[in-house]
Amino acid sequence: MAPLDSKTTDAELVRAALLGAKEPFAELVTRHWKIAVVLAARVLGSADLARDAAQEATVCAMTGLDRLRSPERFGAWFCGITLNVARSWLRQLRPENLGLPADELASDCPGPAEIAEIADLGRRVRDAVTALPSGQRDAVLLFYLQGLSHREVAAELGISAGAVKARLHQARAALAPRLSQLADIQGGRTMTAADEPQWREVSVAGVRRAGDGPERKHLMLLEERDGAGRLPIWIGPAEATAMALQLESAEWPRPMTYNLTASLLHAAGSPLREVRITRLIPPVYYATVIVDGPDGPQEVDARPSDAVNLALVTSVPIRTDSRLFSKTNAAHYAEVLSYPAGTAELAAEAVARQAEALREGSDSWGP
Repeated sequence: MAPLDSKTTDAELVRAALLGAKEPFAELVTRHWKIAVVLAARVLGSADLARDAAQEATVCAMTGLDRLRSPERFGAWFCGITLNVARSWLRQLRPENLGLPADELASDCPGPAEIAEIADLGRRVRDAVTALPSGQRDAVLLFYLQGLSHREVAAELGISAGAVKARLHQARAALAPRLSQLADIQGGRTMTAADEPQWREVSVAGVRRAGDGPERKHLMLLEERDGAGRLPIWIGPAEATAMALQLESAEWPRPMTYNLTASLLHAAGSPLREVRITRLIPPVYYATVIVDGPDGPQEVDARPSDAVNLALVTSVPIRTDSRLFSKTNAAHYAEVLSYPAGTAELAAEAVARQAEALREGSDSWGP
């Protein structure tokens, strides 16, 4: 077939791949990869798991390509395989293992009609970006799709960071009228002012632990400042221990990971501004760390436990979307307060373990 380019249709690529060529199949997967990962992430609540699911789907698609009846619909077919893999993995995440009520676990997966709609949305976005002038298009692809910083895009294109910002501004202005009527992927509706988050500042009320051995579960407890909002979030044991030590101002022989991270950010001239608990895609909460970078504020995805630990170390505000203060969370919060081990106990246990480890090391290496 002719050399591959953006005008080569999916059907042509499928037919070439069925004849044994490798490049056409790689091009097919590349075209539809991002949408497949977005769909899988909605089911699994994790971008990392979503990418793994898409990789497994790629193998399934490659070995089953001859069963595709409509080559022109490869995108929807590939997304469907990815969703099937994601659903299969989701069944392994049982509510009882996550400490969540069954009705809070994500289960409403997109059907064929929604898959087709999202695939069409992706095509329209790609078409809109492709129609931009080449300079703006390159800046958009590098900055938004590849995740490069302003400086990295500038180096890639051989222009200044200011020129990159100007091109991105021009691109956003050009894209706005073309994309304003597109449906919001997650809600299937047009975004309105009501969809904008209302940020509420919260404080860390403490850490709790329930259970013994491998069944132990840890939660951090967030309380709205000057409000009644309560938010319990499941976190890992290491993050819970670090949080307890910080809340109790416990002595520690060397800087911990979060102290090191904060020091590195400060040394690089990019101090933390604030952290935000942004949304819940059951059973996973998402957070953003906002850093004052050389090119202005930068948002960095993070786990809520990591973001909050960084906020405690640097004493920056912690904010959360007010819509996360649900009645279910309030009821769960009251239950969590009855868990036996709290912040002081967790910190004391960690200090005792560290002291014991130091004693054992002294016994092993001493005279």
